[in-house]
Amino acid sequence: MKKETFLAFVSLFLLTMTTVVYAVEEKAKSVTISEQKADITGDGKLETILLKGVPYQDEESFLKEIYIEVAASNGKKYSIPLESGAKASLQLVDLNRDGVKDLFANVQTGGSGAIVLSFLHSLKGFVHTDLTVPDPVEMESHFLDGYKAEIKIKKTGKTYQFDLKDRKLYYKKLGLYYKGKLNEPTELMVNSYSSLKPVELSDGKLGLKGVQRIAGIANADTIAFIESTWSYQQGKWNLVNVKVKESENESL
Repeated sequence: MKKETFLAFVSLFLLTMTTVVYAVEEKAKSVTISEQKADITGDGKLETILLKGVPYQDEESFLKEIYIEVAASNGKKYSIPLESGAKASLQLVDLNRDGVKDLFANVQTGGSGAIVLSFLHSLKGFVHTDLTVPDPVEMESHFLDGYKAEIKIKKTGKTYQFDLKDRKLYYKKLGLYYKGKLNEPTELMVNSYSSLKPVELSDGKLGLKGVQRIAGIANADTIAFIESTWSYQQGKWNLVNVKVKESENESL
């Protein structure tokens, strides 16, 4: 191969690679999910708050990167990474009770368990603080003989039982029970939050209300819902109340 021909080939190859890289960068550009203006630093001036995401090239309905971008009134920019997910939302609410709105974000994972990931951040005084959100309610859970199930809330010590005789044939077919007896000890599926959102508490301040779904042998085998209410005080989340429901409208 002549030198001139080789150099022409190399130049064409490099040009093609540059075009491909440029196309990938164009595809990877972020999209703005929401834009809001509010004072989130406490200086009386407005910040511009953007919720952004970067979709996958072959799956635009799923965001491989999600983050909050804040153009603050002091001229600085703040970027707060979240988790990847199918959908995301952002609310500006004062959850830590310091008189300045916080950044509360939810990211839906899009999986079969319908789990939501939540994030809480503060920029008061132009200082970024990760306030976190309350952990899901801890509990012990298991099936019982006689086509029943039981959960015990660790924080309160209360125990709840569920009659599952209407699922007898289903459980027998899957080998979970034999003549009403468990074939082996089996725990329930305790999911993380499927919902976590700000609510007004009895003291007039804002807190968080979470919902967790308890399932049997599969996500579709719903047994109960755990509804917890939380208040942020003295730098930590405190459990205010727990309700156990067999359906979304019926309390036990």
